[in-house]
Amino acid sequence: MSIPSQYDANNVENKWYDYWMKHNYFHSEPDEREPYTIVIPPPNVTGVLHMGHMLNNTLQDVLIRRARLLGKNACWVPGTDHASIATEAKVVAKLKEQGIDKNDLSRDEFLKHAWDWTHEYGGVILEQLKKLGCSCDWGRTKFTMDEDMSEAVINVFVDLYNKGLIYRGYRMVNWDPEAKTTLSDEEVEYIDKQGKLYHVAYKIKDSNEVVTIATTRPETILGDTAICINPNDERYIHLKGKKVIVPICNREIPIIEDDYVDMEFGTGCLKITPAHDVNDKEIGDKHNLDVIDIFNDDATLNSFGLHYEGKNRFEARKEIVKELEILGCLTKVEDYNNRVGISERTKAIIEPRLSDQWFLKMEDLVKPAISAVLETGDIKFFPKKIENTYRHWMTNIRDWNISRQLLWGQQIPAYYYGDGIEDFVVAKSIDEALTKAKEKTQSTALTVGDLTQESDVVDTWFSSWLWPISVFDGIRHPENKDIAYYYPTNDLVTGPDIIFFWVARMIISGYEYKNEKPFNNVYFTGIVRDKQGRKMSKQLGNSPDALKLIETYGADGVRAGMLLLSSGAGNDLLFDEEKCQQGKAFANKIWNAFRLINGWEVANIEQPEYAKIAIDWYENKFQETLAVIEDHFSKYRLSDALMETYKLIWNDFCSWLLEMVKPAYQQPIDKTTFDAVITILENNLKILHPFMPFLTEEIWQHIAKRSPEEALIVAKWPESRKIDKTIIKAFDFASEVISGIRTIRKQKNIVFKDAIELSVLNNENAPNGFDVVIKKLGNVSNLNYTDTAIDGALTFRVKSNEYFVPMQGSIDVEAEIAKLTEELNYTEGFLKSVQKKLANERFVNNAPEQVVASEKKKEADALAKIETIKASLASLN
Repeated sequence: MSIPSQYDANNVENKWYDYWMKHNYFHSEPDEREPYTIVIPPPNVTGVLHMGHMLNNTLQDVLIRRARLLGKNACWVPGTDHASIATEAKVVAKLKEQGIDKNDLSRDEFLKHAWDWTHEYGGVILEQLKKLGCSCDWGRTKFTMDEDMSEAVINVFVDLYNKGLIYRGYRMVNWDPEAKTTLSDEEVEYIDKQGKLYHVAYKIKDSNEVVTIATTRPETILGDTAICINPNDERYIHLKGKKVIVPICNREIPIIEDDYVDMEFGTGCLKITPAHDVNDKEIGDKHNLDVIDIFNDDATLNSFGLHYEGKNRFEARKEIVKELEILGCLTKVEDYNNRVGISERTKAIIEPRLSDQWFLKMEDLVKPAISAVLETGDIKFFPKKIENTYRHWMTNIRDWNISRQLLWGQQIPAYYYGDGIEDFVVAKSIDEALTKAKEKTQSTALTVGDLTQESDVVDTWFSSWLWPISVFDGIRHPENKDIAYYYPTNDLVTGPDIIFFWVARMIISGYEYKNEKPFNNVYFTGIVRDKQGRKMSKQLGNSPDALKLIETYGADGVRAGMLLLSSGAGNDLLFDEEKCQQGKAFANKIWNAFRLINGWEVANIEQPEYAKIAIDWYENKFQETLAVIEDHFSKYRLSDALMETYKLIWNDFCSWLLEMVKPAYQQPIDKTTFDAVITILENNLKILHPFMPFLTEEIWQHIAKRSPEEALIVAKWPESRKIDKTIIKAFDFASEVISGIRTIRKQKNIVFKDAIELSVLNNENAPNGFDVVIKKLGNVSNLNYTDTAIDGALTFRVKSNEYFVPMQGSIDVEAEIAKLTEELNYTEGFLKSVQKKLANERFVNNAPEQVVASEKKKEADALAKIETIKASLASLN
């Protein structure tokens, strides 16, 4: 097979992905091997690949590919989430373009459009993940609206209701007026927003006196049902039992007393609007106040808004402020910084609203999940510090609002048979509901036609919280072979932003429905930001096109680039495209190294001593690095594992080993060395494969003709063996000697083809056995050991050894003396500054230990350098 001179990632990547798919390497079935399972955080079916997905899925693919190489039965389950709010918004927008109003469609008609949209546009992101090299078990792809997945959701809803954990309640909820649905507390983000604080005077009935309140939302005045004062506030004792007139609507409302009112805030008087504030609702319930909802579901004002009916809430606010001014009720306006809740999905400002909703009781459900992470350590978080966030949320958890006023999603399995608040049953099917309704009403006259199913759907997260169980059909068939084999899963890789939405809830459902954790470890990625530290967004235009990056740098280059940027679990990543270029350059470096090896002529000749020791050194260096890599993987330091692999291959393999064993120009290499280099290269490819799968498979298949069973993707991870630290240490010494020779060649412009002599003074620490390597890589014709310094020779020092290169030919002695004198003066000055710092007791006692150690090393290095320079000067005088 001919070896192309250039590595073409685009052709290579398509070829090998197709090959892997053809031979079914990604697919898993239960067998006798140890399982290794990952379930993908299902991206929205509406989504396209972005930088966060790139990082998250690269990490998962690294873990799953390494598991295969370790001989485990690796199963990575892919899939998508139906994303109720986002998908419904997309479908509504498309219908609008076609001149169709969602409200004119029946539920079934709308759902047909939603399914048509999903089939046409949904799942694009999964195809894009293939471009990244993700080795998911595509035959197991799941969608949260699949029939079996929906059935699991309904079964769980019914079960939890029957256990008394789901209830229907009229509560204050977070209302998204753009999506026209309620949201859970976790779906609301809070931002600081500059607004106004309006001081409004309310006239006291049958008096010329007024009472002033301060509000950030003057439009809600139309829903006021009381003014509240603190019973201990002496300023307002005389107002007890009186009534005020609400401006604009001229409605009489009572003045009530409650110690909830902060006497120091604003005017000390509080307007109470029970329909539009959760705290006001509690006070309203306590004092039996009326509840007046002034908003429609899109946050326009309804008939209680009087002449503002139909106006947007913010438009109405401006006009109400003007009217209050005209009426003489507006006494003051001041700037005010307010915390405002916005929808995590639509970014609309949330409207607190009273509504009938379905809730899941959380107080008892969370207890096993709290214990698993915070007490027993059965589930480990990386980084561990995220446990604090988990603890805060789980110990302060509120009941989960699980109903949504949408059409796209699993319809809540509650069936109404009357007008009363309790006139419903919860059942898996309408036939089962009819049976239950007959039992409840003691009526045999009821028919299916008398039942009306709840129009709300369950929260999307109520389906995805079952994901590690439901993808293996563990809800419907709890004892099936897949759930028994693959559950609990091993590792979850996800973003910290969904720890509440998804991670915590999966742990809760795992213990509720399997009495077991859903996964062993959770690796939280950081957020991918731009170089300025900003979150990537379409609005800022700072998010690169993921597929364009892959096209430009190759999937391997992008994967390596992302990980080279990462600083570990939980830490944000400042994206820099140059790292993708570095990844691409790394791929080219390895390709060219392979081409060099492949171009060698092989002969059955004796193995040179330099090659023998070089192979021995690298095999030990590989084992040393392998141990470090294994340690990084065990601690989920995947970026560090890649960096160790990168340094091993670029520096130790390409820059040193290949140079050490490379035959002379137009000379063959001995077969023993060649075979050893190929074995080393194959081991390098194995440890690099999880990070750069395409390049490594391409080279692997070029090395030898392989059967499908011998593909790199299913090869065996290198075995660990005992390490000879002595030879590694000896090489480190020898490499410094070689670097010293190269420095002198560069300084004196001695070309490599000109051999030099080298003498060593005080050789007790010389790297035994590496003389042949030093001679080869330094082109040293003769390496001598001497008891005395050599006059007129150029010198350099390595550890306690001094090396001499006798000068050949003429040298400008005066210029050399001047140069060395300048260097000596600089080094002596540097030494004084270091010694001054070390003489400062305050510095030595207070600085970190490693900082002090670094300064002491600088001192020792400077002293050694000064000694060497002085010796060189002495030899020239």
